[in-house]
Amino acid sequence: MESAVADRFEAGRARLASLAYRLLGSAADAEDIVQDAYLRWHAADRERIEVPEAWLTKVVTNLCLDRLRSAPVRRERAAGAWMPEPLLDGDPMLGPADTFEQRESVSLAVLTLMERLSPVERAVYVLREVFSYPHSEIAGILDISESASQQHVHRARRRVAAARRGGGEVDPASARKVLEEFLAAASSGRTERLVALLTDDATAISDGAGLSRTLRRYETPERVATMMRTAFKPTPAKRRLVGGSPTIHIGQVNGWPAVLVVLEDRIVGAAAFEISDGKVAALHGFAAAERLARLTAMWRRHEPDAPAIGQW
Repeated sequence: MESAVADRFEAGRARLASLAYRLLGSAADAEDIVQDAYLRWHAADRERIEVPEAWLTKVVTNLCLDRLRSAPVRRERAAGAWMPEPLLDGDPMLGPADTFEQRESVSLAVLTLMERLSPVERAVYVLREVFSYPHSEIAGILDISESASQQHVHRARRRVAAARRGGGEVDPASARKVLEEFLAAASSGRTERLVALLTDDATAISDGAGLSRTLRRYETPERVATMMRTAFKPTPAKRRLVGGSPTIHIGQVNGWPAVLVVLEDRIVGAAAFEISDGKVAALHGFAAAERLARLTAMWRRHEPDAPAIGQW
């Protein structure tokens, strides 16, 4: 009996984790939410639950909304210390990826944009655009009217569309070529070449390895180029900081091409790039250990390609 209860939950765990990750932008928080949902499922009167998938979706969604409305989360995000937790492509927590909207919903750009939406707006958007729930079911999950659900998703779609660059997806081979050029220029210190590879409105954001309470933001191509040249040009001091001479790999993070800095089997840094019209439009830099934990765990489970830089 206990095994059947657990099996029923485990059959939907990946979907629930994907839902929670999209709502919270944090893999660690998503795992906590799913575990909490399991405890509630285990304690529930399951004979009265007609559709377990719907019941669990409602539980997870509302737990996520409670988390978003909590005082600690509001303080962290208001202070400018929050950014999405990156996931390596192939991570099951990224969830469904059959449509452009599903893939876009886990891009770092959209996860960041979600911060501008109210908790209910982001829940409606994810449930409708990613998981294709009808408005009648969304209304039941969130205890709102169908018309309110329609209004929320309309506003969310409009905001996502307004923030979209280039109008669609980028060819992976083309994106990789841009990234290889960018990495070569950054590691050699060629600032002028870096600027040429950036769009006129390029921006960057970095967690500063967790050494600052707020994120570091760079708003012009010149500042972005200087930051990347400083970050990727190797020096003895940087090797001492990370504990050795890492290798540099090119991979995919949340659907974006990314540079991964790997020391032995541990990712010690990552930079994900948004490509638009053959140039870098935005990048997210991660070096804080807590933001790289799941990225490292997934890295250890797959066979990496040959490094772009074998000895940094």
